[in-house]
Order: sequence, then structure tokens, then C-alpha cells
Amino acid sequence: MLNVSEKHILGPDILKKARSVRLLVLDVDGVLTDGGIVYTQEGIQVQTFHVRDGLGIKLLANNNIETAIISARKSDAVEKRCFELGIRYVFQAVKDKLSCLSTLLSELGIDYENVCAMGDDWVDLPLLKRCGFSVTVKDGANFMADHVDYVTNAPGGRGAVREVCELILNAKGLLERSISRYLNLPA
Repeated sequence: MLNVSEKHILGPDILKKARSVRLLVLDVDGVLTDGGIVYTQEGIQVQTFHVRDGLGIKLLANNNIETAIISARKSDAVEKRCFELGIRYVFQAVKDKLSCLSTLLSELGIDYENVCAMGDDWVDLPLLKRCGFSVTVKDGANFMADHVDYVTNAPGGRGAVREVCELILNAKGLLERSISRYLNLPA
């Protein structure tokens, strides 16, 4: 088994797995957010999302790669953020993430080996172990790195999702085209 520091390396196996991705599946707390939850005095939950992660998700969509959210918790903030990003597949308060994904894959006609899943804690392991490309964030729970293909350099909620989006686009040969779209905008 690789040690954790080797799981940050983009070797040929990682690029091959990333090249086959047609669907990115994300946990929310600790992946799209830093895992912190704040409640206002009125009891309203507040979460922080990183804007660069959002652009990464949009870049995938521009290249016909879907994103889905499967979270054990429910949050209105997640619904709003997913709506802003155009994420069509949002599943919250899910007790069995693997079963949820299985149903979605049947609907989409996608195989597990074409899925990249990102999670940060042990509850995500059944899903991560089944997918073709599994990722945890730099600050994931203890022992997560032992069970995934790749560990991000960025922590959860701080660009980890963007890192994986760019990795997927790069592996597919789509990153330069995605960047050039912004370089060729009229002044």
C-alpha cells in the first residue's frame, strides 16, 4: 500500500482512472465545505463554500461531465449552492449513499468505474471503495488515505474539489481548452 505522501502523485494509474470519469460524486461537509457548521441565534445553519470549487464544477459541466451531491445531512444552503452551480443530482439526508448512487447510475446509464467519488470520513468509505476513482481531502479523517486512490493537496472546502476537477479535465485532455476559453475573451 502507498504511503499518504505518494497518494498526492499524479501517476499513470491516477490519470487513467481520471480519464474515464463521467460523473463526479461529492460529499458536502468536509469536501465542499471545511466541515464547520455555524448556527445563527435564530437557529439558521450557515455553511461556507469556496468559489473556485464552484467554477471547477461548472468547467466539468461545460465538458459534459456530470456532478452529483450525496450527503448524509440536509441543508438549505446546499440546495441553494447546487442550484447556483446547475447541479441537477442532489441527494440529502441519505442514509445509504451506495444505494443512492446505484439508483442514479442506473438512471444515467453510467458504470461505477466511470465515477469519481470524493469523501472525507468513514461514512463515505462504502461509496469510495466501489467507484472507479476514489478521492479524499488532505484533511480527511484518520485512515481515509489508506482506502482511496488519491489524496488532494488542498483541504476540504478550500479548493480540493477544484483540484480534482482540474485533474479530471487534464487527464481527458480538456484542461487547456477550458483555460483558453478565459484567455480568448474579448477585451
